[in-house]
Amino acid sequence: MTKRIESLKVIDNKPLKKDFFIIELESSRKLPEMKPGQFVQARIDGSQETFLRRPLSIHDVDFVRNTFRLLVQVVGKGTESFSKLNKGDSLNLIYPLGNSFTLPTKGARTLLVGGGCGIAPLLYLGRYLKSQGIIPDILLGFRNRDRILEYNDYEAVGNVFLTTEDGSAGEKGFVTSHSLLGKASYDKVFCCGPEMMMKAIAGWCRKNNTDCEVSLENLMGCGIGVCLCCVVDTVKGHLCTCTDGPVFNIKELKW
Repeated sequence: MTKRIESLKVIDNKPLKKDFFIIELESSRKLPEMKPGQFVQARIDGSQETFLRRPLSIHDVDFVRNTFRLLVQVVGKGTESFSKLNKGDSLNLIYPLGNSFTLPTKGARTLLVGGGCGIAPLLYLGRYLKSQGIIPDILLGFRNRDRILEYNDYEAVGNVFLTTEDGSAGEKGFVTSHSLLGKASYDKVFCCGPEMMMKAIAGWCRKNNTDCEVSLENLMGCGIGVCLCCVVDTVKGHLCTCTDGPVFNIKELKW
């Protein structure tokens, strides 16, 4: 798959709730093929303290408009600098990187599970599934109702179920305790979020003999398999999350 190093035009930088925002980018060329689950490495310009690019999941793609979006959470100086980008600015990316989710066959009962910023790659996945005639269930977990992100967007591509830790919206608790998991069965589960959450979902899938893929959020330096800081232990040995992932079947992981 073709990879690019390109400066893209910022056509919108939309603040969401709390410390989340969405950057929409436009290329001067036709966008390359971009698959659900892939990511970009974004360069931080104008800073003497942040040398490394930051990995960001591809949140959604509009090939008709030749644009795509990145859902970003401010967690440090690098992501904070992205939040200050204005319309008309440029953002330099290496993209698209990594592998992608293994898409199920038509008619497969499919569940997407995301927590916090881990919901980022699931919107594009859900939109793709819908285009293929698969309407997924989408289980999203947040700390409280004030941190619920893009509910309407996810509702447009699937059947959305919510949990909040304080019970202010949806069911109270974590995604792993939602009643949906006690009454529904699935052929395929896709998951992204905090590692503890993904491990719990993986355990549920193993118990129910359900195929499951997770998108890991390991720290990355280069994004191209050189620095080795994102290595994960698998049944095939140590693999780089950036090049061999970020999507792994739970059968591959030593969890």
